[in-house]
Amino acid sequence: MSVDRDTVRRIAQLARIRVEEEELDPLANELSAILGWIEQLDEVNTDGVKPMTSVEAMEMKKREDEVTDGFCAEDILANAPKREGNFFVVPKVVE
Repeated sequence: MSVDRDTVRRIAQLARIRVEEEELDPLANELSAILGWIEQLDEVNTDGVKPMTSVEAMEMKKREDEVTDGFCAEDILANAPKREGNFFVVPKVVE
C-alpha cells in the first residue's frame, strides 16, 4: 500500500499534529514502508494457531468473586469534609 502526501496531511490533521510541507514526503515513505511490512504478515500461515496473550502458557490468577465493602471505610472517609456514618454527605443539587 502506498501513502501519498494528501494522506499524510489528513492523518496529521486527524492526529492534531503539525507537519511541515518538507516533512510530508519522508513521512509518506516511512508510512508506506511500515504498511508494506504489515502486509507481509498476511503471508504467514496462522491456521490452527490459537490467539494468545503471551508466548508462555500461563493461567490468570483468580480470586473468589465476593462483594465486600473493602474493609477500609475509615481510610476512604478520613478526608471527607462531611460524613454521616460510613457515607459522604454532599449538598443537594436537585430540588
